Amino acid sequence: MSTPNKNNIWSKMILAIRKGWCFVREDVWKCHSNNFFIHLIKTVNLSVRCFLNEMLQQRASALTFRTLLAIVPALVVLFAIGKGFGFNSIIEEQLYIAFPAHHGALEYAFTFVSGYIDQMHSGIFVGIGIVLLLWTLINLMSDIENTFNDLWNVPNRKLTRRITDYLAMFILMPILLLLSNGMSIFATTLLDKIPYISSLAQHIMQVSSYVLSWGFFALAYKLLPNAKVKYKHAIISGIICGTAFNIFQWIYLSGQIWVSKYNAIYGSFAFLPLLLLWLQFSWLICLIGVVLSYSSQNVFNFDYEKDIKNISRNYYERVLITIMAIIITRRHNGKEALTCSELAHTYTIPIQLVSRAINDLLHVELIAPTPVENDFAYIATVDSNDLTIGKLLRLIDDHGSKDFVDSINNKATQNDVLGNINKICYDNASQALVADIPIPQESDQTSY
Repeated sequence: MSTPNKNNIWSKMILAIRKGWCFVREDVWKCHSNNFFIHLIKTVNLSVRCFLNEMLQQRASALTFRTLLAIVPALVVLFAIGKGFGFNSIIEEQLYIAFPAHHGALEYAFTFVSGYIDQMHSGIFVGIGIVLLLWTLINLMSDIENTFNDLWNVPNRKLTRRITDYLAMFILMPILLLLSNGMSIFATTLLDKIPYISSLAQHIMQVSSYVLSWGFFALAYKLLPNAKVKYKHAIISGIICGTAFNIFQWIYLSGQIWVSKYNAIYGSFAFLPLLLLWLQFSWLICLIGVVLSYSSQNVFNFDYEKDIKNISRNYYERVLITIMAIIITRRHNGKEALTCSELAHTYTIPIQLVSRAINDLLHVELIAPTPVENDFAYIATVDSNDLTIGKLLRLIDDHGSKDFVDSINNKATQNDVLGNINKICYDNASQALVADIPIPQESDQTSY
C-alpha cells in the first residue's frame, strides 16, 4: 500500500512544480496585482529574459576593451588635474586603496602616466595629445551611456550635452578623491583617540566600502540612462550590485594565491589576463544592475505580453476604439492630456497595446502629440460629435498601401462581395459615436 501512496505524492509534487514553473514563466504576466511577491517574480523573470536577449556578456566584453584602452588616458587626465592642485600622491594612494587587487597593473600604468605627462611638458603632445586623451575618455563614457540607454530602450543625449557632463566629471573626480581621503583619515584619527573603539573603527571602515559601492552604482543607474529612473529602483539595484561587486572583489583577492601559474606563463605581464578577467566580471555586474533597475520599474509594460502578440483583430479594434474614446472624453471633460505611460497606468491597459494604438491613431491623424516635460501627451484633432466608430474603423482599415497585386484585383466579383461586407459593417458602426463608448475607470494603484 505504501508504493501507490508514494507514487501519488510524487505525481502531485511534479504537477505542483510544473504549475509553479508555468506561473513564473508565463501566467504571472496575467496577474495585475501590486503584491510585492508578484512584482518580484515579474522583475526576476524580465531580468533573466533581458540578460539572455540583450547579450550582456558581449556588451561587457566590448566595454572591457574600451576600458582597457582608456585606462592610461583617464589616469593622465586625473593626475594632470591633481598635479595642478598638488595632491598627486593622495590620488595614487586612493587608487591603491580602491583597487587592492591591481597593485601590479596600477604600478605599470603609472609608469606610462609619468612618461606621458613628461612628454606633454616637453611640448611634443601639447594640443593634439590632450585632444586625443579627452576624446578617448569621452568615447568610453559615450559607449557606457549608449549601453545603458540601449538596455532602457531610450534615445541618447546630444553630443554637446555629453561632452560638457563628462568634462565636469573629469574635473570633479580628483576633488572627490581628495575629500574621500580626508574624511577617511579624519574618521580613523578621531576613532583611534576614543578608547575601546578601535575595533569598531575597523568594522566601520569595512562597511564604508560597501556603502560607497552602493552609492556609486545607485548614482550610475540613476544619472547615466537618458530616462526618468526612480530613486527606489536605482538604490535597490545599487545595493544588490554594490554588494555583489564587493563579494567579487573579496573572491578575486582570495583566489589570487591560486593563480601563480600565470606568473610562470606571462612573467611580468601576469597582471594583464587577471585585469581583463576583473574588468569583464565588473562590467557584467554593472550591466546586470541596469537590467534590474529597468525590469523593476517597467514590469507593468510587459503584462499580457503573450496575449498581446496573439491578439485578435476584433479585440484590437475594441482596444483602439476605447483608447480613442478615453482621449476624446478627457478633452471633453477638461482634463489634461496624458502620455502613453500615463494612459497605461491610469486606465490599467498594457502599455504595449497603448503604444500600438497611439501609433495607429497618429498615422490617420485622429490625434496629435503635444509636448510635455521630456515626453509627449496626445489630444484629439477631431470634434467628438463627428467621429463615429464606423469612420474610425474605415480610416484605420484604409490606411496603407492597397490594390497593388493584379491577380487579386482582377477578381471583381470577390472584391464586390468584400466591399459590400465592409460597407455594411461601416454603415452600422456609423450609428454610434466614439465619445459615447464607456471608458475604463481611472486606477488609483501605485506601482512599485
